[in-house]
Amino acid sequence: MNAEPRQHPTATDTACNAAGKTEGDPLRRETRNTLVMEAYQVILRVGWIFKTETIIMPAVLDAVADSGLLRGLLPVLNRGGQSLPPLFAAGPLARLPVMKWTLIRTTLLMAVWFALLAVAWTPLQSWRPHLLAGLFLVLYALFSASNGLNQLTVAALQGKLISPGHRGRAMLVSVVVGSALAILAAILFLGPWLAEPNGFPKIFGMTAAFFGAAAAIPILFDEPVDLVHQARKPGSTGDGDLQPGPVVGHMTWQATLLADRSLVRLCLVASCFSAVLMLFPHYQAFARDHLGSQIGSLLTWVIAQNGATGVASLVAGPVADRSGTRIVLIWLVALSSLTPAIVILLSMLPAGTAVDLFWLVYLPLGLNPISLKIFTNYALELAPRPAEHPRYVSIVGAALAAPFILSPLIGMAVDGVGFAAVFVAGAAVIVIGAVVATSLPEPRSNPAGSRKR
Repeated sequence: MNAEPRQHPTATDTACNAAGKTEGDPLRRETRNTLVMEAYQVILRVGWIFKTETIIMPAVLDAVADSGLLRGLLPVLNRGGQSLPPLFAAGPLARLPVMKWTLIRTTLLMAVWFALLAVAWTPLQSWRPHLLAGLFLVLYALFSASNGLNQLTVAALQGKLISPGHRGRAMLVSVVVGSALAILAAILFLGPWLAEPNGFPKIFGMTAAFFGAAAAIPILFDEPVDLVHQARKPGSTGDGDLQPGPVVGHMTWQATLLADRSLVRLCLVASCFSAVLMLFPHYQAFARDHLGSQIGSLLTWVIAQNGATGVASLVAGPVADRSGTRIVLIWLVALSSLTPAIVILLSMLPAGTAVDLFWLVYLPLGLNPISLKIFTNYALELAPRPAEHPRYVSIVGAALAAPFILSPLIGMAVDGVGFAAVFVAGAAVIVIGAVVATSLPEPRSNPAGSRKR
């Protein structure tokens, strides 16, 4: 594996230059593409606040079916959808000469599912609430699958168009600006709509509108045609080639894991980090059932979480560009263990005090979006060549999803033994992930051979 940092033109740029197809200099192209990527993610982030996974989505499900078991399905559908489809799409995506059209299609699909939910919510809520709960879970699964393909495409485009030393800046700008605008949108629209008896359809409609707007941005990418993959025949077995289909795909992923032990360690860290994502639906339920929180508290929690995301990116982005993604990944995983610990500490206080301070729980949860981006960026740097970016990212995504088969059991455990024991166990698993992360190499400095040992 080549450990030299790819700070400027990628293999795609080289191939295009050789064919006389590249217009303009690579630095100008990268600057433009970075700005387009930032604009795309800013708009997407504003829409995302209306469907915040840790707060709004569990509250939506609880509004029609207050069940720990059903709530436990949310992380399964979320991570399963985001991780399994990309495993099958990584190979075909890597062979596409141009990827931005795939990004447009996946973003539009994300908008469609929420538009359907906005239309169906009101007639079904009073007529068939159980049918509405089932429809919500189905549409949420379809959205998660579309989102997984979307994130894979974003990662592949980022690996193709933005060099490693500039990806932290792109994350910083998109998260800081996006969080600020998202918080403003939440104050103006989300808060009042949460207070309305029939406010959810408006929330879903706004989510669909912002996702639809974001779908128009990728047209502006100055993406060079990947002549290397365009020229490769469907039956070839060159570097980066991955034939579609579960059998061949499985063999290729297995060979990749056997060849790169650092990727195996990264997958272990990702699996431990999954505890953060499996626990999030239960925090707002704990606050409601044990502390007496009202639906108006959701706005405060959303603002706290998104504000924390923006502030944390001010540190994580520059440090990742300057010192590498490894150290940032270690600290983000370690700090994520604070969320269940804070819930446990608050449970020891009087209910009135605890509910007033419950926004503190969502400060470390604000690290989740950054952590997932850093997992992706680290996987991109670990990959030996750009053609393997989708494969590495999809493998790490699968590692994040694998533990989610336990998520319904976690919901049942919450109903059976209570929140405290589940939160303590979750915090311990996250800490183990942080410890394993300390054994990861820094891809920008470690030679390839040392990453395999």
